[in-house]
Amino acid sequence: MIEEVKIKIGKISSLEDKMSIEAEIEVLDGVDGINVNENNGDCYVKFDEDKISSDAIIKKIKELGFEVTVNDFSSNELPKGESFPAQKEEWSSKNFREHIYRVEGMHCASCEILIEKKLLEAQNIKSVDASTSKGEVVVEYEGDRPNPERLSRMFKEENYRFYDVNEKVKSSFAKKAFIGKEGASPTLVAFNIAIFVIIAFLFLQKIGIADFLSISSTSSVVTFLGFGLLAGLSSCAALVGGIVLSMSKQWNSLYSEEQTTSQKLQPHIMFNVGRVISYAVLGGVLGVIGSRLQISPQITGYLVIAISFLMIALGLQMLGVKAFRKFQITAPKSATRYIANENNFQGKQMPFIMGALTFFIPCGFTITAQSLALLSGSPITGAMIMGAFALGTAPSLFFIGLSSVKFNSKPHLAERFSKVAGFLVLFFALYNMSNQATVLGFTGFGDILSSAQNQTRVATVDAKDLPQIVDGKQVIKMTAYGSKDSPNYFKVRVGVPVRWEITADRTAGGCNGSIISNSLFSGSIDLIPGQVSVKEFTPEKTGKFRFSCQMGMVSGIIEVVNATNAAVDSNSGIVVNAATEGGGDIISSGSKGCGCGGGGGNSCRREIK
Repeated sequence: MIEEVKIKIGKISSLEDKMSIEAEIEVLDGVDGINVNENNGDCYVKFDEDKISSDAIIKKIKELGFEVTVNDFSSNELPKGESFPAQKEEWSSKNFREHIYRVEGMHCASCEILIEKKLLEAQNIKSVDASTSKGEVVVEYEGDRPNPERLSRMFKEENYRFYDVNEKVKSSFAKKAFIGKEGASPTLVAFNIAIFVIIAFLFLQKIGIADFLSISSTSSVVTFLGFGLLAGLSSCAALVGGIVLSMSKQWNSLYSEEQTTSQKLQPHIMFNVGRVISYAVLGGVLGVIGSRLQISPQITGYLVIAISFLMIALGLQMLGVKAFRKFQITAPKSATRYIANENNFQGKQMPFIMGALTFFIPCGFTITAQSLALLSGSPITGAMIMGAFALGTAPSLFFIGLSSVKFNSKPHLAERFSKVAGFLVLFFALYNMSNQATVLGFTGFGDILSSAQNQTRVATVDAKDLPQIVDGKQVIKMTAYGSKDSPNYFKVRVGVPVRWEITADRTAGGCNGSIISNSLFSGSIDLIPGQVSVKEFTPEKTGKFRFSCQMGMVSGIIEVVNATNAAVDSNSGIVVNAATEGGGDIISSGSKGCGCGGGGGNSCRREIK
């Protein structure tokens, strides 16, 4: 039932007071309109008594610091949708007008929807069109033009600031964007926090957190659950966790400050639910089609790099880089408006779909689980493998979502979290791109560091540096662990066949589940814990060639040298001395150049340990 009340407000003396009261009251749920006369204190409020009471309205006015001097106010029932006389007299007789406001604080498409949705709740605003790329909001209104200060107060909690399009930004506000309450730069603080998280991440990678698990296609569901837990703490978080961080701001904006944390967590819950369900279903599909599905390292690498470029753009947006405001990957605004309407969508379906699609985002752990689902040859086993794996990654991804929701409820912390997330997204994107450079044949950070370290190597090779020749083949041996290879540097003779024996430790798996080096041989060497995989090839070029896992995260070097002038002991088959002619540059594991022998010297087989 719609009612109109007239309230007498004391201690009101200016247009500022009028706009302040109207801005705070008209956004209350159930209030359809308010008009305050700053000259005599008369306040007319139209509201739905089924949603809000007159007492609640009076209480809110008192909280603003004003006095309600007349409590015996009048109350008249009105038909739903009818405006009261004071409004009709002031607004309805005037034509619609348009005004452009400049807005500070908009970052993404969700900001546009949030501003449009809230402004349309004001009684004299008829249409709104917000543009993040321009940093502007076009408002069509009836009657008095909304004051920028009033609009800024409406969005005080969201940290948006409105100005007339020709108005100069106030220095005090501009300063707050960079200097915090204690004088410290929020960006610098966020950078320091991000550095701490990055160091912790690299430390976990260095100590080989994946070494504690041994998996195969016959492992238990509990094992894959633990495998997923570790994936969520290591390289898997670089991709999926980065996406969750990138989308958190948009998901959070779909919920008001009055809603509970559990309600705000719904998009993150649906993201993980969609992820677990899709992994289980598609894992079953993999179990059916078996080994017929093949994902080449090149396709995987290019896909990861494409995702990384997207993450870089999103990260720079989160850091407030204006040049990237125009970079928007969004649905049509009509669709996003529909999604943002809590009466239609509640923001649940899209996170669910996005979570489901993460099945196709590659990471070393995911590819390992997918490969084992393929090898299982059973839809039930494949579904259990992938479902348990996705369930294991859920806690870390959900924690990221919980953190973003908690910080978002406090504007100054929300800005800081957004900057921390932006730095982390940038790091994970560059981290992924560097690893994929190794796979695709470009120079990664690891290649640069290795080149610098190996420039000081002596040009003479001792006997112990070159492998034995057995039955005409150079034999090199290596043990592969979950996060490292030992040894990871070999020297071999050019033009002499190589037999590479790789013993897979029980911890081998995850990112280090297979080895590639396209510059030396085609295909990959699949590793299975407890078994010895053998690869034979003939190097035809001198140089330093990198080998790595499919994702480029675990790598080493095979240096091919010219040993034609060296003396060989016929009994031991050991080269006593040899001159090296290999260059200092390292050729990546996925190099498109031709440095392999190919032909008959390119076989791979596995032996039981």
